[in-house]
Amino acid sequence: MTLASDSGLEGQIAEWRAYVRRRRELHQADTEELEDHLRTRITELTEAGLRADEAFLIAVKRMGGLDELSREFAREHSERLWKQLVLPGEPNASARSRRELVVMVLCAAVAAVAIKVPSWFGHGLSGDDSGFYARNLSLFTLPALAAYFVWQRRAGRRVIAVVTLMFALGAVAANAYPLAGGSQSVVLTAIHLPLALWLVVGVAYAGGEWRSGRRRMDFIRFSGEWLIYFVLIALGGGALSAITINTFLAIGLDAEGFVQSWLLPCGAMAAVVVSAWLVEAKQSVVENMAPVLTRVFTPLFAVALLAFLVAMIWTDNGVDVERDALILFDLLLVIVLGLLLYAISARDPAARPGLFDRLQLALVVTALIIDVVVLLAITSRITEWGLSPNKTAALGENIILLTNLAWSAWLFLRFVRGRLPFARLESWQTRYVIVYAAWAWTVVLAFPPVFGFA
Repeated sequence: MTLASDSGLEGQIAEWRAYVRRRRELHQADTEELEDHLRTRITELTEAGLRADEAFLIAVKRMGGLDELSREFAREHSERLWKQLVLPGEPNASARSRRELVVMVLCAAVAAVAIKVPSWFGHGLSGDDSGFYARNLSLFTLPALAAYFVWQRRAGRRVIAVVTLMFALGAVAANAYPLAGGSQSVVLTAIHLPLALWLVVGVAYAGGEWRSGRRRMDFIRFSGEWLIYFVLIALGGGALSAITINTFLAIGLDAEGFVQSWLLPCGAMAAVVVSAWLVEAKQSVVENMAPVLTRVFTPLFAVALLAFLVAMIWTDNGVDVERDALILFDLLLVIVLGLLLYAISARDPAARPGLFDRLQLALVVTALIIDVVVLLAITSRITEWGLSPNKTAALGENIILLTNLAWSAWLFLRFVRGRLPFARLESWQTRYVIVYAAWAWTVVLAFPPVFGFA
């Protein structure tokens, strides 16, 4: 086969692999066995004189064993790949879906109850105990989410031990240090501990296969889809809360206390687990939604960042490096990185560079310039006033983001110019997740004692 046909075949196999892996009844080993079987048949057919694309379609039509889903794929893709499909359920799949629903409800209920347990020991949701809830918020719900994935992936004892140990470490870091309610260390812990523990959930999600680049990219994709569902549930919950308060008010009853003390906190904790279940159960629907959102917001953010750079140059105004401004800039860069990550995860790796890829390159370069400007402002502020927990954390995070954005821009440029396969860019992003995890744990564990718990 020629180089072009090899590339086209690998692209078809990659789409077939992604299709197969959406079937939750199949484990990673099943998928790899099925792919090996498919490749063997393709080789036999091409050696018999068929073209690569003909061999691919005939091979998936003839697949037995792990079976019907491959023939479904062949029937749906015979005209031309790629369609988003909602597959008819099978009896075994339906039974497993019912079990998953029951387990999800149990895990969501545990998360909902967990947020109320501290109140039984005198810790209120507001007032002097707000710092306690800020530090521990992720510990009320993410363990339940991790437990759901441990059950769903049938994770082994080693994975369970690692996940349990990391959550225990997070609980110790959040509660053993003598942190004052309004200290910078409390704020940093409240921001970074959820990120650190979310990546621990990723270990459970991957079923222990965290070293696999594909599984890390699956978790990145899941994170974006989960966020969409969580926001939708949150909007619905806000509407429900407003309706509940006003309808009870119409008959002379004040339901605001119930909503604030029970409905909102318990609902928010349960929604974390419910959103994950919806992603797993309705993947085909979300995969249509998320790439569309990415394509809508990528040009909007590119224009907004470019306008910011032009305004900054035109007015000759410097960047404010107070805490709120630093959080805003970090959030902005994280959103840009999120758009990049999800666009990468949803992109066909075999497709040629297009206009959207060039637009993404422009977005990354613009964000990179802004990151450099913010870094210079932070460095100047630290030189003048010295180190503080907030400024040091912001400095480290911007250096980490700068490194990622700079290398991503370079890889994107080479890809757009046709000098690099897209897989290299995807591999870089999945490997860099480890850097974010290491930094989040560093801030949670090391920053409080280093800065005297200030």
